[in-house]
Amino acid sequence: MYLEHFGLNEPPFRITPHPEFFFVGAERGATLEALIYAVLAGEGLVKVVGEVGSGKTMLCRVLIERLPASVDSVYIANPVMKPDELMLMIADDLGIVCDATHTSGRVRDLQAALLERFAAGRQVVILIDEAHAMPTESLEAVRLLSNLDHGHHKLLQIVLFGQTELDDRLAKQDLRQLRERITHIFRLAPLRANDIEAYIEFRMRTAGYRGPELFQAEALKSIYRASEGLTRRINILADKALMAAFSQSEHSITVKHVSAAVKDSAFKPIKKRSPLVWMLFSGLMAGGVWAGLMQASNPQPKVVSALASTPLQLATTSEVLAPEVQLSAPLRQKITESRQKMNRAEVNNTAVMLLVTNKSKGAELEKFLAQAGQFLPQDQLLIYPAEVRGSKGWGLVYGFFPDKNSAKAAMASLPESLRKNKPMVRTVGGIRDELWNL
Repeated sequence: MYLEHFGLNEPPFRITPHPEFFFVGAERGATLEALIYAVLAGEGLVKVVGEVGSGKTMLCRVLIERLPASVDSVYIANPVMKPDELMLMIADDLGIVCDATHTSGRVRDLQAALLERFAAGRQVVILIDEAHAMPTESLEAVRLLSNLDHGHHKLLQIVLFGQTELDDRLAKQDLRQLRERITHIFRLAPLRANDIEAYIEFRMRTAGYRGPELFQAEALKSIYRASEGLTRRINILADKALMAAFSQSEHSITVKHVSAAVKDSAFKPIKKRSPLVWMLFSGLMAGGVWAGLMQASNPQPKVVSALASTPLQLATTSEVLAPEVQLSAPLRQKITESRQKMNRAEVNNTAVMLLVTNKSKGAELEKFLAQAGQFLPQDQLLIYPAEVRGSKGWGLVYGFFPDKNSAKAAMASLPESLRKNKPMVRTVGGIRDELWNL
């Protein structure tokens, strides 16, 4: 009703997820990038947790759109089903025929079909929304599916999206095996006060608004207080405030319009978090986006920033800071591609180790990679997470060769500048044993 009044092409604050309205501010974009990385890295199980209305479903929909064409995705919106029903739904979405009548047989049918896709160079990811509502036996079925692999490569990537109750479910003893298989944890926290203006402005402009700022500063503060930073609540309040202004033939959103919207909504307060935790995370987030996004070592952290997962044990720097904080986006992409190639190689294949460096020396790694690329094909230069004298670091290897003699011949032909680090021959199996999770 108010579209023409405000010069809008479409409603700006619909609560149904529309990917074109995905807000990349407040580190949402960085969270999406990290999620894509986690899926493409082939690590198996990923968890995304947030309060009701924090934007989990929107993130899930955008993730599906942004994944490469080589990834087949299955989206399960309502996972309240029995294990057999879950298996059949996955199989049906993938066009797989499961003739077996028991769960174990259906898992075998799925595995056989997934092996064919793997051989064709395709990945499969299952995205389960509202995972906190899944029956325990169905969560156990998710664990069985996460076990499907080919050598060192997972045949299925599974992403669980759920409310904070999912943490409580997974903390129970009977689900400990599933909990231990989760390799990456992301948390969508409410928007901060200084994010509200940018969020509302982005939604308005995306909907076609071209005029001056509509929402007054005090109105924005009122929306933040009433919504507690939850995007669904922000959308509802902003929509009702626009309607209130329209009904009064006004073109500026004031506190009185927001007050009417708040009164009409009657939101209940969400669980309060410790102010000390807020301050700790505010300081940590200023140190770098990827430090929080790629951390998954603590399965039950309480995240309260606008980022993703970060543990509360802030004292241990090596556990908090992931190596990607030192790496450029092209280098992170290189690592993802290298991991995929390494997963597909035979364990007896060999490679020439050109460089091993500490995880903090991303610039040194990138410089050496550029140097090596002057003499060797870039697609045969692979980077992987390596153990360096008991600590986490990076390894740079050249090529996959059928045997050690071939690798030694390639090593002997290297230019002097690439031999200064004393390259050595490694087997793919040995490298895989050394990998650590990003």
